[in-house]
Amino acid sequence: MNSRELLKQHISKTATLTDEQFDYFFSHFTHLSFKKGQTIISEGDEVDCEYFVISGCLKAFFINDDVKMYILQFAMPTWWTSDYNALYSHTRATINVDCITDAEVLCLKSEDREKLCAEIHQVEHFFRWRTNRGYVASQKRLLSFMNNDAKKRYEELLTLYPELYNLVPKHLIAAYLGISRETLSRLYNAR
Repeated sequence: MNSRELLKQHISKTATLTDEQFDYFFSHFTHLSFKKGQTIISEGDEVDCEYFVISGCLKAFFINDDVKMYILQFAMPTWWTSDYNALYSHTRATINVDCITDAEVLCLKSEDREKLCAEIHQVEHFFRWRTNRGYVASQKRLLSFMNNDAKKRYEELLTLYPELYNLVPKHLIAAYLGISRETLSRLYNAR
């Protein structure tokens, strides 16, 4: 499926756009290709885009002062990613986004998103729905960290996103779960 059709299918689950409206909406995106390991956003960058993943897998992450990586999000096809704090508050990036695999994305500039939302009610509806879903997912993840042990968080991840285990290197899954690679191996072998 090409990028246009994938985005159209994704949006049609939430918003109803005429063909003309979708063509106009799609015209505001830029198609970009990245190689495995390539950085899209680095800490300290100005951020003016969000990215819709067409193919591949990205990760959004933070590295603390002790050089420990914390993964905030994996982004697979039909997922969106950016440093949303920097994007919405017009500050410098505090997280990084890079490619776990080769990736194809559609980039939408913040000013274009705002313009589209003002011009087409269904586009505003879509982005509001998507933001709400992202907030709910973040809240669930935070509650899982507060209430569940490593084994339960691992089981939740496999239940929600079984494809991640074959797509993402194990040390990155461990970083996402907040556990060591050794603990992840023990959990995997206990299955």
